[in-house]
Amino acid sequence: MTTFNQELLSKLKTIVGADGLSATEADRALHAQDQSTHPAVMPDVVIWPESTQQVSAVVKVAAEHKIPVTAWGAGTSLEGHSIPFKKGISINFQRMNRVVEVHAEDFQVTVQPGIFRKELEAHLAPYGLMFAPDPGANASIGGMIANNAAGIRTVKYGATKDNVLALEVVLANGDIVNTGSRSIKQSAGYDLTHLIIGSEGTLGLVTQATLKLVPIPEHFSTATVAFPSVDAAAEAVYGIIGSGLEPAALELLHEDNVRWMNEDANLGMVEAPSLMMEFSGASQIAVQEAINMAQEVCADAGSLGFTGGIGRDARKAMWEQRHGLRERLVRTFPGHHWVLVDIAVPISKFPELVSYCQAKIIDFGFDGRIVGHAGDGNMHAGLHFLPDDEGAKARAVELGHIMVDRALELGGTCTGEHGIGIGKQKYLVKECGENALELMALIKRTLDPDNILNPGKVVPL
Repeated sequence: MTTFNQELLSKLKTIVGADGLSATEADRALHAQDQSTHPAVMPDVVIWPESTQQVSAVVKVAAEHKIPVTAWGAGTSLEGHSIPFKKGISINFQRMNRVVEVHAEDFQVTVQPGIFRKELEAHLAPYGLMFAPDPGANASIGGMIANNAAGIRTVKYGATKDNVLALEVVLANGDIVNTGSRSIKQSAGYDLTHLIIGSEGTLGLVTQATLKLVPIPEHFSTATVAFPSVDAAAEAVYGIIGSGLEPAALELLHEDNVRWMNEDANLGMVEAPSLMMEFSGASQIAVQEAINMAQEVCADAGSLGFTGGIGRDARKAMWEQRHGLRERLVRTFPGHHWVLVDIAVPISKFPELVSYCQAKIIDFGFDGRIVGHAGDGNMHAGLHFLPDDEGAKARAVELGHIMVDRALELGGTCTGEHGIGIGKQKYLVKECGENALELMALIKRTLDPDNILNPGKVVPL
């Protein structure tokens, strides 16, 4: 690897300007750690490009000198994706945050990667449109594409990969390529767009994206339904999906989550394991009928209480609290480290997975809380411990392995939405097989022969 010297820094400054580069310890430290508990690593330099051409020129310099390049969006990733594992250059896309064009009549928008999800949401609202994927965090669009982000609305609208039509990408040699098109139906050649989506910045850097939009629903109905146990709530998920009700969101909550939501917003919900659900549609009658039918399904599954509401205000209050649960969890256990479990299974196996994992958490002596995007079979558990408690750390890691193994046995995956990053590489052989993993490595070596794009992530070389 090339050591950064004044000549190299000057070369990079000629590309982005003096205010587009920083080698100060403060700026480097801000780009050393995402929201995971993987060890921080400071880059050698941070660069803020303002155009695709600048990104291309920077990457060409990096390729010439074999300097690692790691993209930075909002730093909200949970598996170390944004940590510059091999130092080098951290490219922060926050200045490339424009909405290039809204194609309202085609339900599309073209954006730069640095725009944050909530900023895009506000820009699209006057058109009555929205970008459906909602990971909760105010992630950048580039980060969502790199990680194939999902979230609460995936059950109805799909993940990020289902809502991207075209990309502009800078490759490891600095070349600029365009993938996909604005046509909804595409069948021309290899699907390079979906090769880039979810590759976590290891195959190319996204500098522009055309996204598929959906109309903002006119009417909403929301409800939180309490159950005597997590198992019973998970069983009700299968009943709701099996009834053909098509919720826009269907979330599983631990009783502590419900209690915290009541404390923060006085929502008056029964403090027990719960399902939080949302239905949307063209008429108030339709969404009311859907929520009524869901209530019947939950009653048959032994529900204890039902808290419902219709309209935007009720919806806003509920989801504001849901999105704040991770922050509340971190505040409740300050200084703790975490093993974050993010597994997903076919919906028919979700109750079995939840029951198994709940029992294992108790067996291992943790107070971990099972939550999840239940409507698409995605379960989360946070196993926390004090950083100097090596015994608890070892138990948490072991329990995480056990949970992942069970998900794989049930036909699922080691990560539903957090991605591979640093922490999940060890599961790829078991999930994908050695031949598939070698094919991934071959693709990586072909597109990035010197391993400069986010090295150390996804596929270990």
